[in-house]
Amino acid sequence: MALITRVTRLFRSDLHAVLDNIEEPQILLKQAVREMEASIDEDEQRYKLLTHEHTQFATRQTELEHSFEQLEEELDICFDSDKEDLARGLIKRKLETQRLAKAIERKSSTLASTLSDLETRLEEHRTQLTSMRQKVDILAEHDATNSTTEPHAEVWDNVDEVISNEDVEVAFLREQQKRVTS
Repeated sequence: MALITRVTRLFRSDLHAVLDNIEEPQILLKQAVREMEASIDEDEQRYKLLTHEHTQFATRQTELEHSFEQLEEELDICFDSDKEDLARGLIKRKLETQRLAKAIERKSSTLASTLSDLETRLEEHRTQLTSMRQKVDILAEHDATNSTTEPHAEVWDNVDEVISNEDVEVAFLREQQKRVTS
């Protein structure tokens, strides 16, 4: 039974290798780039929507603070005038306002965390998109220079990751250090 499983895996892997060679990497990369751009656009729309919602929460919190201050003033007037029945109603409104303010604060905090996570994810996706675009450009450049039927695998061997800002900063500091010591 193990022999049959091994032979099946061998045929399946060979089939996948054949399919990989049939598919054109440049077309697949372009499709991946389009899908990534669509994903980024959706995330950016969601980010705008959540930012707007966060702004509305902040506005609502400010309104509640003003309402709370007015309730305090009205309570002072009621207690100065010995109107305990009116004061009880105001205290109830004050408690409701406090609970609403806490609920809005929790939602705002959760929303701020979601916005932060989404912003991080957007930045990562943008970096990946830049990398994918560079690969498409390199592959297109390679295809333009080599119109023969060479395997595309050697193009991928030469493609490294995207150069990050940290890499640039380290290289800059090295170059700067070389010039200072020279």
